[in-house]
Amino acid sequence: MKKIFTILLSAAALFAVNSCDLDLYSPTSLNKGNVETIGDDDDSASQYTSREDMEGLRNSLYNSWVKDIQEMGLEDWLVYSETRADNAYCGTNTAEIMALEANKQDGSNKNIRRDWDWYQTQVSNANQIICNIDRIAASDPSLSASERDQWKAEAMIWRAFCFFRLTQLWGDAPMVLDIPPTITVDNVEEVYPLYYPDRTPMNDVYSQLVTDLTWAVQYAPKVNAANKMLMSDAFAYGLLARIYAEKPIRDWSKVIDYCNQVEGMGFKLEEDYGKLWSYDENDAYRNSPESIFEVQWINKSSGNWVYMMYHRNAYSPNDSYSWAKWTTPSRDLIKAYQDEGDEIRMNASIVWDECTWSNYYGSDNYAFMHKMPTNVSSILVMRLAEIYLLHAEALACSGDLSGAATYVNKVRTRAHLADLPASAQANQDAMIDAILKERRLELSFEGFRFFDLARHDRIIEVHNSPELAKDSYWQERKPLTETRILLPVPTEALDNNPNMTQNPGY
Repeated sequence: MKKIFTILLSAAALFAVNSCDLDLYSPTSLNKGNVETIGDDDDSASQYTSREDMEGLRNSLYNSWVKDIQEMGLEDWLVYSETRADNAYCGTNTAEIMALEANKQDGSNKNIRRDWDWYQTQVSNANQIICNIDRIAASDPSLSASERDQWKAEAMIWRAFCFFRLTQLWGDAPMVLDIPPTITVDNVEEVYPLYYPDRTPMNDVYSQLVTDLTWAVQYAPKVNAANKMLMSDAFAYGLLARIYAEKPIRDWSKVIDYCNQVEGMGFKLEEDYGKLWSYDENDAYRNSPESIFEVQWINKSSGNWVYMMYHRNAYSPNDSYSWAKWTTPSRDLIKAYQDEGDEIRMNASIVWDECTWSNYYGSDNYAFMHKMPTNVSSILVMRLAEIYLLHAEALACSGDLSGAATYVNKVRTRAHLADLPASAQANQDAMIDAILKERRLELSFEGFRFFDLARHDRIIEVHNSPELAKDSYWQERKPLTETRILLPVPTEALDNNPNMTQNPGY
């Protein structure tokens, strides 16, 4: 008992001390059951008591994107999505990402551990708002009903995004919706599972995300053309479309409905594909009419650092340009662009430059990922072209092949490519193949390739392809199997939590 109590006390720092139960009381309104009365003898008084506290927490959610998504949400994510598939070599000799490229990762991989911890910490941060804001609204009249609903909606959208990524990487995921009460010797056995939960089945996680996002779209901020770094109703609808495309709760009719919702909100494709990542001598381009949600930096003197992982900062070309970069475009991806005659998207996605290393290409003409060309370039988390292609996917899987082709052709026209040939519409499998290829060319280095292939049971075939094996610049890969599609739960998480189980295959 003493050991358990000690462990719980150290974990308590990760959680606020106020409790909340979203299962008993609807989070959609100010319900008496959501408001805890704090008395002198109550040891679960929250550290948050005012509107200012809630506003600070809300702002910190956005600040966490700017600060931490560079490493956990882009740098690592592109390894999982591009390098574990066929779009990119790992790029450098960092042991953790080399293991992921070779499919030799295990629970001791520090990148896997930091991402596991980060997404769950972000869930905890969102819970501070979700589980406290109704109580504070009841006691602080300066917190208006509209602010309460909007900030809760934004927190639910952020929490849903993090839970969705957790399931993409690990499958069943610990799903903490409440803030555990203060730990005491008397309640330690009761609260132990709250601090160290078992993993929730994916189907239950997705059902909760649908519930949360369906509520959030009613109160989330509307699309702001001048600020696309806003967890808007359009972003929530787009997340719902992504979620319903996944197997646990797959419903292509709902994907179609939610894509229609996003498409009806005034977005339009940027006329010039390359402009999405363009810049001039003063600033990078942001808030495109195509952008649905993006993470932004607006000050070159304090911009992002993640550019240095991929190529140069156009505003300071020699800064941090003395070592090999991550996520190096593969020859297979380059060939895919060339076979399609797709120069526009290839040249926006890949740039060739001189360097002092020759890990994958000659140092006089080296290939680099080019979708982060400056330290104030945005990370495009969701944009209209992705929604169009997801819409096409849903139509194809519903049997409407001509409708699917219409959406694919919208994207191809922007790239100055001909419409899909008739052979692509010959049957459902051919159309899905065409859509997956289009998503590869359109969305390279934006975090989709591995998960697109896995969604249609094609990732094993691609990962283990003899054609890739012929390319000596790929590491020798351990064959991918069904049990290795998901990542291992970090060893430390297993050691700290006896309720946690490891994924099969590790």
